[in-house]
Amino acid sequence: MSDPTLEFVTLGGGCYWCMEAVFELLEGVSAVTSGASGGHVANPTYEELCTGETGHAEVVQLQTDPSVTSFREVLDVFFSMHDPTTLNCQGGDVGTQYRSVIFYHTSEQEETARAVIGELTTDGLWRDPIVTEVVPFERFYRAEDYHQGYFRKNGQQPYCRVIIGPKVTKLRARFAHKLKTQVL
Repeated sequence: MSDPTLEFVTLGGGCYWCMEAVFELLEGVSAVTSGASGGHVANPTYEELCTGETGHAEVVQLQTDPSVTSFREVLDVFFSMHDPTTLNCQGGDVGTQYRSVIFYHTSEQEETARAVIGELTTDGLWRDPIVTEVVPFERFYRAEDYHQGYFRKNGQQPYCRVIIGPKVTKLRARFAHKLKTQVL
């Protein structure tokens, strides 16, 4: 039975390992699941996803308590942890599966996402335009088990240390007030 006070949030901002490592630490987030959304192939494998031919984005699906951390606050973290101005890539990860995308579950999420993008554009935080897609959520496919909790399980691997580690450090510095107390 699902808790009606919880909200689902589905975001793509590059490699799902990176997004998962960040959002697992955020107060009000009770679950983070890595997977795929937005494509045309049912249950894509990681190998299929990596081809970029399934149409999916690597995403994390969050289960959040909006009374603790609002959707807007989730988006503040999201836009701080990836570059929303690079089309279909984040750093060395290149392909449509790494696109910046918000899959909204409700009209309120859509409205908030568009408002936040508008505010960020007006504020001129980036020289280039924000290319983050805002599209309706349709379906989520959970990634294979070895992708879940990847950074926690593999933090000493080079990709984790060089790419994910700095994102976690940035989160801890910028959003210390919004982190779960057991991770401070």
